[in-house]
Amino acid sequence: MIHREGYKILIITLIVLLVINLITWKFSSIQWLKYLLGFASLVIFGLFLQFFRNPSRNTIKNLNQIIAPADGKVVVIEEVEEPEYFKDRRIQVSIFMSPLNVHVNRNPVSGVVSYFKYHPGEYLVAWHPKSSTLNERTTTVIKTDNGEEVLFRQIAGAVARRICYYVDKGDSVEQGGEMGFIKFGSRVDIFLPLGTNVVSKIDDITRGGESVIAEFK
Repeated sequence: MIHREGYKILIITLIVLLVINLITWKFSSIQWLKYLLGFASLVIFGLFLQFFRNPSRNTIKNLNQIIAPADGKVVVIEEVEEPEYFKDRRIQVSIFMSPLNVHVNRNPVSGVVSYFKYHPGEYLVAWHPKSSTLNERTTTVIKTDNGEEVLFRQIAGAVARRICYYVDKGDSVEQGGEMGFIKFGSRVDIFLPLGTNVVSKIDDITRGGESVIAEFK
């Protein structure tokens, strides 16, 4: 399945590639160039297709578990100061998404969105220490039925130029439900209460909507 955020880009890309190939076949007499361009066009379109893929995920909902909001690799697990909403110490878990990962973002817990804000910003590489406070990003806080609050951020990377989000303050959301999409490389940070049992480890590969990254005690 192709994600709706990719429809416009895929159509434009297909039209551009078709026009370039038609012009080349009409006006060029170099056969190898025609076939090379055709092959390169198929590869480029294939890469765009795989980037905007939206595979179905089987989320096993659990009130006491926090699931991965994104596909990717766990690159940070540490205790930090969260300055925007909690303004206290939290456990940060960061998942880096390469351009080859599925870029659909999902709710890590079920509950009500108690805070949401979009921040325009810069486009530092996603693993830069200051990307979480300087880059284009969104901050979402979900309050669960057991009273815990989980904050997570969509963070644009050096290639990403647009964050898409589908939640707002006051919305009721389901664990594993789609909440957004980041185009072309990015990262998601999750901030958990101190004492949360983080079961993920550095370099773990996550599947958004399925992988359990932590458990409330």
